Amino acid sequence: MDTSGTLDEALERLHGSGPERLGRLTNHAPMAVESLAARGQSRSVHRWLDLYAPKLEEFPSRVEPVTDANWAEALGDSRRVADWIGYFEAGIAERPWREVLAQWWPRLLPGMYGGSTHPVIRVGHAVRTLLSTEGETAAPRLAELAHGLGYWAATHHPVALGPALPGAGTAAAALDAVPLIAAQDGGFPTRLARVSALPAWTYEVTEPADAQARLTELVRAATHRYATHGHGEETMLVHAATAPNAVLRTLPALPHELWPESLRAAWTASAAVTAMYAPPTGVTYTPPGTFTPEEVAERALAHGDEHVIKLTDTALDFGDEQALAAALRAIELSEPLS
Repeated sequence: MDTSGTLDEALERLHGSGPERLGRLTNHAPMAVESLAARGQSRSVHRWLDLYAPKLEEFPSRVEPVTDANWAEALGDSRRVADWIGYFEAGIAERPWREVLAQWWPRLLPGMYGGSTHPVIRVGHAVRTLLSTEGETAAPRLAELAHGLGYWAATHHPVALGPALPGAGTAAAALDAVPLIAAQDGGFPTRLARVSALPAWTYEVTEPADAQARLTELVRAATHRYATHGHGEETMLVHAATAPNAVLRTLPALPHELWPESLRAAWTASAAVTAMYAPPTGVTYTPPGTFTPEEVAERALAHGDEHVIKLTDTALDFGDEQALAAALRAIELSEPLS
């Protein structure tokens, strides 16, 4: 937990920028600085942000206010992102943030596949920091949740799937059983439209505790799998782990009855990313030495790429040898921030 105030300063800097740039690329800075702060690297947050800042664009203009009466027609309209952020800022100012989250989570969950899953990831980072400072009223952290929820609502995009395929016993086996799309080209929306069916790994889960356990297993398996399959697409395959981990981190803030459906949505996201970007076969990966979790975190910071930082953050939730190998593999495959 960051107690220096650095994270709040960084979030205040970032809230003058939009959630995307160039009309399609996500602003990863809020997620990356939260990851750094959560891993005890607050001293480097502003320096990292200075390097990333040239990628940021100004906050977009508003179109028309989103209200309780018209929100359904604005859902999924990316032109309305500023309107949506304003709507959630007002809602969180009037009611406890957990109450707003619980109301909107089931509305937004079916569309967590828009924005290449970045909106739910941003929400997961925001919720983690709010949970770590429960009882405090840090305005930038509450505003960050509003920005994440608003981005999610504006990019809301459901996925249409056919009947489920036969399942598998473990998360690792289920990911191995995911059929790859025939043509792995084009952007995220183009590829997502080609995903027609996924293994039925989660549909029988009804108990909240089982949902949390399964989701933890999924995040661990997807993280481990990056070490052997990340070469398929070093950036996008990060989301097979970080998207479900965002959901996992949010569970403690949600009513228990929402946990099973959260698991199913997270599985769909992880499996869909796998179908869209994973290579046909994995490779044996041997890390370049033995490193402690702290050393891996320092190597990710020195590398600087936002996806490397976020995957390392997820890997450190587990800290086992294969998870750390996944983080090191991302460092090896990805272009550093410069």
